[in-house]
Amino acid sequence: MPLPTNDERSLFTLIGELPDRVQALVRAEIDQIKAELSYKAKHFGIGAGLLAGAAFVALFLLGTLITTAILALALVMPAWAAALTVSGILILIIALLVFIAVRNFKRGSEPLESIESLRKDIDALKGAGDYDRY
Repeated sequence: MPLPTNDERSLFTLIGELPDRVQALVRAEIDQIKAELSYKAKHFGIGAGLLAGAAFVALFLLGTLITTAILALALVMPAWAAALTVSGILILIIALLVFIAVRNFKRGSEPLESIESLRKDIDALKGAGDYDRY
């Protein structure tokens, strides 16, 4: 006797498969949430690391700005110009690191799509019992 096709299965067979399908759906949703949380944690980590790098470079900027002020007061023009150039380069590095860090933080703070999908699935399952009231 051949196996019944999807069109030929009985209602009881379909109802019997429903718990397995719901369980598989919930597992898939949970796996998706884990993947999204991992993605967000990665981008928050990258952003935090880049901000720490920017803070580290900012310490060097402070040192060069102090050196620049000392040399400017001494009115030694070539040394002052060199120190100001180094300070400008460090400012550009800090700005670049902060820009990349902010971009990563924004990527990591996007809402989780899977959680909303799981809520809809749960609401649909809870609402399934409400249809027999009407």
